[in-house]
Amino acid sequence: MFTQIAFGTFIMLASIISAAINIWALEYLLMRLRGWLTREPHWPKLIFLVCVSALAVLAQVTVSVWLWAFGYLWIGAFDALEPAVYFSLVSFTTLGYGDILLPEEWRLLGGMAATNGLLNIGLLTAVLIEGLRNVRLTQIELRRRP
Repeated sequence: MFTQIAFGTFIMLASIISAAINIWALEYLLMRLRGWLTREPHWPKLIFLVCVSALAVLAQVTVSVWLWAFGYLWIGAFDALEPAVYFSLVSFTTLGYGDILLPEEWRLLGGMAATNGLLNIGLLTAVLIEGLRNVRLTQIELRRRP
């Protein structure tokens, strides 16, 4: 049990560090584009911002799913890449079909992957909304200035 928890914690930390780097890169991009994003016309730029943010979220989910999949392969929970990626994706997104299961000695990892997915998706959603809010408030503020 402690081996599962230690291994799952390691993968979760790697995923969280990856998310932090992704968030930092997205924030850096937004700061670099701030002047352009706040000039008229606003709506096309907001659509661009939503698309870029959504791609960043998808990229992060993809990285995390692959981290878990390679982790499952490394410990021998799966003997092929496809079921490892499939189980990782189904667990990470908390879909949980149950058609593929981890071996009993590793079954705690499924719950840890789901917890990691909830945390990542929630965190990245909050960052997406905060980025959009900041840009939109700046656009409105600049529009009101004489």
